[in-house]
Amino acid sequence: MLPEEQELKRLECEETELEEQVASAELALETLKTEMSQFHYRYYRLVGYLYVEMDELGARITSEEAERYPDNIELQARAHDAEQQARRSAEEAGLTENQAPPAKITPEIKQAYRKATKLMHPDRATNEIERERRTIMMARVNRAYEAGDLAAIEQLVIDFGEDSEAVEGSDTGARLVKVIRRIAQLRRRLSEAEQELSEQKQTELYELMSTVGEAEASGEDPLGDLARQLTRHINERKVRLELLCQPAS
Repeated sequence: MLPEEQELKRLECEETELEEQVASAELALETLKTEMSQFHYRYYRLVGYLYVEMDELGARITSEEAERYPDNIELQARAHDAEQQARRSAEEAGLTENQAPPAKITPEIKQAYRKATKLMHPDRATNEIERERRTIMMARVNRAYEAGDLAAIEQLVIDFGEDSEAVEGSDTGARLVKVIRRIAQLRRRLSEAEQELSEQKQTELYELMSTVGEAEASGEDPLGDLARQLTRHINERKVRLELLCQPAS
């Protein structure tokens, strides 16, 4: 075997390994996004709506107090801030309330996603037209994955057709150039996926999800405990508001 052919074989092995790493990184990223979406939905259903109710009661209480003491500048500012907080909570709750429960991601869906990623990733394109086609297809695959739609992913793989990039040319030199460029693309995408995964893990939502997950794994019920605590605060605010609304004797 000629030295060029040996080098080509070595690089093709490296390319294959990188493809596996990229597919794994892409899968890990999409899976984490889905898990965070699932947690966010569950968090709202258990405690998020209670925060909304508590903020609304707080706004009503401070508004009543501000009306009683119109010359108290500090109290007027507190009433304004409480109203803004209640509005923000309500807006966020409105978006979450109408959101369908996130789909369950099965091992079969993960396997199909890996196959689709390896087949049609945009970095496999050799020209801009093909890159655009692959980008559109991968966007559809990502949406199907987030929806937990295995059939849609499998159909997208069929629609995409055979991977033209897998066809090898007869010229060793041209194939060397092709595989070298492909390796560079894979390394770049792997770095991007790992960076995005790291950024997701630095968000407040991920930290909360991890903390709750660890507590639940130990048999605790942190969200249930928080819900009960918020319910007590809500009842206290209801009593306070009722007292404020009573006419002076």
